[in-house]
Amino acid sequence: MENVGIDVHKKESQVCILSVDGSVIEMRIRTQRERFAEVFRERPRSRILIEASTESEWVARCLEELGHEVVVADPNFSPMYATRSRRVKTDKRDARTLADACKLGAYKPAHRTSDARRHLRAQLAVRESLVRTRAKLISLTRALLRREGIPVGTGSAAAFSRRLKAVELPEYMQHEVAPVLALMEPLNAQIAALDEALEREVSKDAQVLRLCSAPRVGAVTACAFAAAVDDAKRFASAHQVEAYFGLVPSESSSGEKQRKGRITKAGNTRVRWLLVQAAVSILRLRTPDTLHLRTWAERIASRRGRKTAVVALARKLAGILFAMMRDGTTYTPPASRAAAAPPLEAAAA
Repeated sequence: MENVGIDVHKKESQVCILSVDGSVIEMRIRTQRERFAEVFRERPRSRILIEASTESEWVARCLEELGHEVVVADPNFSPMYATRSRRVKTDKRDARTLADACKLGAYKPAHRTSDARRHLRAQLAVRESLVRTRAKLISLTRALLRREGIPVGTGSAAAFSRRLKAVELPEYMQHEVAPVLALMEPLNAQIAALDEALEREVSKDAQVLRLCSAPRVGAVTACAFAAAVDDAKRFASAHQVEAYFGLVPSESSSGEKQRKGRITKAGNTRVRWLLVQAAVSILRLRTPDTLHLRTWAERIASRRGRKTAVVALARKLAGILFAMMRDGTTYTPPASRAAAAPPLEAAAA
């Protein structure tokens, strides 16, 4: 079987083929389905190694449809680049390094997300972009009004345009904020439509619906977490999931010295931010269903400060949500579990 390394880029990709007879074929082709088909349709079945990237999934599927075995590799696995010179880096050298790693088996396959989860992640990415755009427009408008000493009441972002219309503005200010108001209504409508779509996804997906039973975890957080984890079996423990989302402390230790710093912030930024927001909400809204989590976090806050407690609670939430996905269970507070447990006498009988 031939071993192939492809250094995939947005416009052009570098291909390196290690033939069975020992010859090396190198070429640069356009990153297009038609060009991949022209090059690989008539070639014998090969093992092809590519790095995980934005284009990697569709390229992998295209090559698999042509009958080849494709491995999407984790680019953070350093042994894969053992044969590459650190002083000189080119696309041709990278493709050859990938081909050598493919031949030696010196790679770590990356997880390839299922179609349903990929679609869900795309919806979440679009929603996040729209929400951030709306937040920027609101911040800009508030800054313009503050410059003139005009206050705007607090409330939800979706109702900002209504609150702004209720404020008596000078004519010149009305002209300044008019473009913002023209954009806010369509943005609100699109965000509301996406929220409705996510709610429908939750109602159809039993796994995501179970995640929503966790305290302060709504449809967006549950969908984002499920889409990022995808398959709970690929993680050996909750600690791996916490590290996957960058919620564990960084460490630089050597010999007798151990140094731990801030969290690594590795992995999916959206999920990490949503978990932190859920943790903030648990500490802020003092509801009975969050008493045990809030008490646990407040003990940490008394020793280490509130910010550390929020991150620790976000990390704990990640572990809880992972356990729910792994075991297929809904969330039950400790007090409820204790009340539901049979008395010791009955259990002994």
